[in-house]
Amino acid sequence: MRILPALLSALDRFSAPVTVHAHCDLPCGVYDPAQARIEAESVKGCMEKFNASDDDVFKTRAVIIKEQRAELVKHHLWVLWTDYFKPPHLEAHPNLHELFWKATKAAGAAKQTNDVAVAEDLLSQIAEIDKIFWETKKA
Repeated sequence: MRILPALLSALDRFSAPVTVHAHCDLPCGVYDPAQARIEAESVKGCMEKFNASDDDVFKTRAVIIKEQRAELVKHHLWVLWTDYFKPPHLEAHPNLHELFWKATKAAGAAKQTNDVAVAEDLLSQIAEIDKIFWETKKA
């Protein structure tokens, strides 16, 4: 009968509420601007394919996919901005807010055009965010 109290004590330790604290949803290793970049590359690719095609059905599909991917770019950028970057990052990189604002605006603009230059601008903005992101990961 001594086993039962020991077993119950062990179960209590496993089932007891535990308070945990984290500064993000999961460890920071899950965040990466590469997700936004990959979707932005897809936006650019859809634009290029749209511009190279004479097939109206194909062009319609390219626009639909491009708009979906542009929305995903915005999503991945906002996750980085709202979940990863913190006030100390903004102090070290005061242009960060404007950079995210411009990048998400560029993603929105990509939904409204098939001008590859818009996608290239978006990729450039993401590259700047990427550079800052990796600088913060080193710190």
